[in-house]
Amino acid sequence: MNCFICKTCGVQYAKSETEPDRCVICSDERQYVHPSGQVWTTMESMRESREYKNEIVEDEKGLYSLTTKPSFAIGQTAFLVQSEGFNVLWDCITYLDDTTIDKVKELGGIQAIALSHPHYYSTQVEWAEVFDAPIYIHEDDKAWVTRPSDRIIYWSGDRLELEKGMILHRFGGHFKGGAVLEWKEGNDQKGVLLSGDIIQVVADRQWVSFMYSYPNLIPLQASKVQEIANAAGKLKFDRLYNAFHRIVQKDAGEAVQKSAERYVAALSGTLFHT
Repeated sequence: MNCFICKTCGVQYAKSETEPDRCVICSDERQYVHPSGQVWTTMESMRESREYKNEIVEDEKGLYSLTTKPSFAIGQTAFLVQSEGFNVLWDCITYLDDTTIDKVKELGGIQAIALSHPHYYSTQVEWAEVFDAPIYIHEDDKAWVTRPSDRIIYWSGDRLELEKGMILHRFGGHFKGGAVLEWKEGNDQKGVLLSGDIIQVVADRQWVSFMYSYPNLIPLQASKVQEIANAAGKLKFDRLYNAFHRIVQKDAGEAVQKSAERYVAALSGTLFHT
């Protein structure tokens, strides 16, 4: 019995004798099945290959990024967000080895795992079991969980405070339960928003964007983008990190508002004419 991992999205499935018939994450139009076909691996195979390692970097006081090198599957970055005696793993990466475990334990371990959306569920149950931590997923995305666990807590509503100054907000958009993490103490208490793909930092780091499907370039409807902007406008944050280590270093709240305005104008046909 193995917990097979999709090599395209990096999400792990419940134990089975044989490989799953398909990856439900990649079969959805927000992701894709690799042109060469569905391919599976396991955590054991990844470790035995000695091909991968995780790079753990301190981005600012109380915030560490975790990225697998070379890039695996979607290639996202996870973040360890620190508060006094309480560390949150924001989003997840697939690969987990002894070196990573030791380093994270040196940093205080993990007291909670919180996910922005299904593309980054990865091997969340493996991480939860190693660090004896609960997993927080919005109930609207429950159907996308491919490896069930008693450690998963399905939260509801639009707000959940994990610990003082660490608050999950459901913005929706990319996925119905799409969430962001507000870290009030970050950036010298100016506030940090960790947005996963719910709000995406673009090439010009003064702007962000929003999509239903990033790989297939399917936009969100204007009304949903405005809803996200309105929800973000109620939070105080000066810096924003997305899931690919792109950062709006300052005035991030304003960047979200002006970007939403531009996005809505583009969809409505008032931004440009071609």
